[in-house]
Amino acid sequence: MSDPFLIGDCMTGGYGKGPDILHECTIAVEKGEIAVIVGPNGAGKSTAMKAVFGMLDVRQGAVRLQGQDITKLSPQDRVLKGMGFVPQTHNIFTSMTVEENLEMGAFIRTDDFRPTMEQVYDLFPILRDKRNQPAGELSGGQRQQVAVGRALMTKPSVLMLDEPTAGVSPIVMDELFDRIIEVARTGISILMVEQNARQALEIADKGYVLVQGRNAFTGTGQDLLADAEVRKSFLGG
Repeated sequence: MSDPFLIGDCMTGGYGKGPDILHECTIAVEKGEIAVIVGPNGAGKSTAMKAVFGMLDVRQGAVRLQGQDITKLSPQDRVLKGMGFVPQTHNIFTSMTVEENLEMGAFIRTDDFRPTMEQVYDLFPILRDKRNQPAGELSGGQRQQVAVGRALMTKPSVLMLDEPTAGVSPIVMDELFDRIIEVARTGISILMVEQNARQALEIADKGYVLVQGRNAFTGTGQDLLADAEVRKSFLGG
């Protein structure tokens, strides 16, 4: 049986010489699908995503992209392989303009990146309006659009988002999720960690509920939303 497009397979590991945070944790996403990682605080959600991106030691298990083992690659080399990562905080250059932030996202490109920038502006029209404004002056939701847009400038095949809706209003959250769906429709795989579990599972093709660094529940977003135990334990009933 062939691998999913991207898989962190039975990952066990932690940071540096510290204890294991992940325990035989598996996270996968298919081409053009949205996979969401949810769970209580301290469950290892962001750690699992960082393991897939090469930001901590995977002591057992493997990470494979399009069937190729990338477990030993640095995050920078994973970007060259087509992985984009948007951290939860410190994800934009506040003193640079919106357009300069997007240009920074194209640092690995040797071709003409202007068409990609136009696609980002089409996806996030407010950024076109504010292209010459320092990114630090934008609202929280607009900053997140800049961060996602900058990651898209690398033309990734996989876009990884660590709590993209943290600290934004419900209206902005809905708008960001709509844009994320649009990105997935272009064929880009989305792997996302989210605190807003119910709303995230509503747009997810696949959902992973982690507890203490282990897979607790896995299924389609709709299956997990319909699961009485998942609802009671993680979604507030």
